[in-house]
Amino acid sequence: MAKNLRIAIAQINVTGGDINGNADKIRAKYQEALQADCDLVVFHEMCLAGYVIDDLALRPAFVDQVRAKAEELARETAGNKTAMIIGAPWIDEPAGEMSSQIEDKRFSDNHGKLFNSALLLEDGEIRSTKHKILLPNTSVFDDYRVFTPGSLCGPMSFRGARLGVMVCEDSWHEDVAECLDESGSEILIAINGSPYELGKQDVRIQKIVARVTETEQPFIFVNQVGGQDELVFDGGSFVLNADAALKVQMPMFQEGLQVTDWVDGPEGWTCETTAVEAPLENYESDYAAMVLALRDYVTKNGFKSVVLGLSGGIDSAITAAVAVDALGADAVHALMMPSPYTSKESLEDAAHAAELLGIRLDEVNIGPAMEAFDSMLGPLFEGRDKDLTEENIQARTRGNILMSMSNKFGSMLLTTGNKSEIAVGYATLYGDMCGGYNAIGDMYKTRVFEMCRWRNQHKPAIALGPEGEVVPERIITKPPSAELRPDQKDEDSLPPYDVLDAILTGLIEDEKSRADLVTEGHEQATVDRVWRLLHIAEYKRRQAAPAVRLSRRAFGRDRRYPITNRFGG
Repeated sequence: MAKNLRIAIAQINVTGGDINGNADKIRAKYQEALQADCDLVVFHEMCLAGYVIDDLALRPAFVDQVRAKAEELARETAGNKTAMIIGAPWIDEPAGEMSSQIEDKRFSDNHGKLFNSALLLEDGEIRSTKHKILLPNTSVFDDYRVFTPGSLCGPMSFRGARLGVMVCEDSWHEDVAECLDESGSEILIAINGSPYELGKQDVRIQKIVARVTETEQPFIFVNQVGGQDELVFDGGSFVLNADAALKVQMPMFQEGLQVTDWVDGPEGWTCETTAVEAPLENYESDYAAMVLALRDYVTKNGFKSVVLGLSGGIDSAITAAVAVDALGADAVHALMMPSPYTSKESLEDAAHAAELLGIRLDEVNIGPAMEAFDSMLGPLFEGRDKDLTEENIQARTRGNILMSMSNKFGSMLLTTGNKSEIAVGYATLYGDMCGGYNAIGDMYKTRVFEMCRWRNQHKPAIALGPEGEVVPERIITKPPSAELRPDQKDEDSLPPYDVLDAILTGLIEDEKSRADLVTEGHEQATVDRVWRLLHIAEYKRRQAAPAVRLSRRAFGRDRRYPITNRFGG
């Protein structure tokens, strides 16, 4: 029996559907592991195809190309010491004419079924496959829609060791690890596509500690890193020994390769390597998630720059800071679009924010457009007072200008609404909701204030922007206002943000009833009002730009409510 193994953990940032590009990333890390004289390098779940890719995985041509590329990668291991484990959508034989079987995944046996699989590539061949058994169908996942569950099975034999290989969700519950343990596994390995949410790394480690305690086996947890649409994966791959001691913790939000040395002794296999990177916490963790998600969304979709409206308010200021940290100042173009209601302070604050970040700021006065709309619509609106309609025209005029800049110069437009506004519909459809992506759409307003103060004092390792203050202090301290009418303040239309956010957290994250919130001390009228605003704004959220997911309950994939909804609780 082998007494030593050198196993590398590869934490890479892949792109959904980019089979060739993803294979090149796998090759690069494989070569690093080969040069480091590793026996095995382990990659994350679905690394060859990208994850999460939804119904793309159901296209027979796509699955065939993934298979061909996996076989090509396998051939490249011929004659080399180093083997690899990769993740891919997999059919136990080529898809070919099997489009009907892929669409109808649940029939009597496994012939032609599509699995989410781990593949062992060794000595020129695909030596072994393990299919994901527990398919998540909650939160952001629809695996059960796409894949067929695998069956409980034993470990992979690898150079005298028995590797208990699992795919993501399989490691979060005891059944699969228990089966592998009873079948003789010696080292447990889970390949994962586990998306970020605040506090998730602690949850992962707690889950894996439970598996280690139950089986008395060491555990290698390999996780994906990078943005894919509204999801961002934070990496943080780790190793626990059989005594649950943390031996390896890879960086969060960064690619890398970590080589680990293993010894088979009287008590079983032990990881001898110690390399523990402190995990990011709280504000730094959320901020890094926003930066990486925005960077990947822009670059993976073929854009080189972004444009946004810089109003002198806090939401656009923090969005501009995230954009600079993600892409660099030269890739960020801001527009200030004043109206007759824009204050002198807002003009100054927008200019100050742009100066701190080193970005270009141009000004386009929307006054002439407002006058034109008054002239065009005056005959139709005759006899009616000015109201929300005229306010929305201002927002839509700004949206039109920003979209024109996006079209003309090929820059992606960033929208800047926070989670509080999106929740209650305090935003204008086809106005300030215009945009291709939202960096703060899963962050409540109170958290936005806190995040600005944090960023003014800290700069994350992955950030490209300047040190020190990036959001002017006056922007943080002044009362928020949309400035769509004279002396307007957000609290004219909404409860104070600390009250609003507490109620929204109860309704959204905690799924509490209105009665629960009143029992906790909130005023009935305020709860009823917020509850109503939340429900009637669903149609707006269906048309909103994707926003990076930071919490356990983001709008979009996480929270799916009907637009037509008369439930009253």
